[in-house]
Amino acid sequence: MRPDLAAIVHWVPRGARVLDLGCGDGRLLRHLWQARQAPGYGVEIDDAHVLECIRNDVNVLQMDLEDGLSAFRDGSFDSVILSETLQAIHRQEPLLREMLRVGREAIVSFPNFGYWKARIQIALAGHMPVSKELPYQWYDTPNVHHCTLVDFEALCATLGIRILERRVLRDGNPVRLLPNLLGSLAVYRISA
Repeated sequence: MRPDLAAIVHWVPRGARVLDLGCGDGRLLRHLWQARQAPGYGVEIDDAHVLECIRNDVNVLQMDLEDGLSAFRDGSFDSVILSETLQAIHRQEPLLREMLRVGREAIVSFPNFGYWKARIQIALAGHMPVSKELPYQWYDTPNVHHCTLVDFEALCATLGIRILERRVLRDGNPVRLLPNLLGSLAVYRISA
């Protein structure tokens, strides 16, 4: 299981109604159902992933997140999850607002582009970072916006979004000292 998924599962209450945006093959939703009896829906754009969700017995809707979440009513979900997808979205502000419109809380995780190894690759090697958390070359990456913890927290402040909890990880372990420099992955629990 990816390191951010353990934090996500921990933060989803038992029996919560869940919406997983960019759900991939639906493994997280299936795990949430098994571990937390949390029913949910996934939203995915990729045809192959939608088929995998169906094979995994996960409720999935094929939608483009860039078009918003108008298919869902206000307050339809307890938790809305955006796991390692924020950096691949062109317009984060409207999506974050929509997540908190349809859900009581949201959980967002993303690779931290402020991580020291990413900084070193740019500063010393002169190329965009490639790592376990950022496994793509600059020319084939789905990432369109590179974000650090400081950037995300500033965006939340601008949008009036409350940060309820934050976990910063490196190799699955919590990072408390200098998290924007020493953490490779961030997981936030937020609300309106």
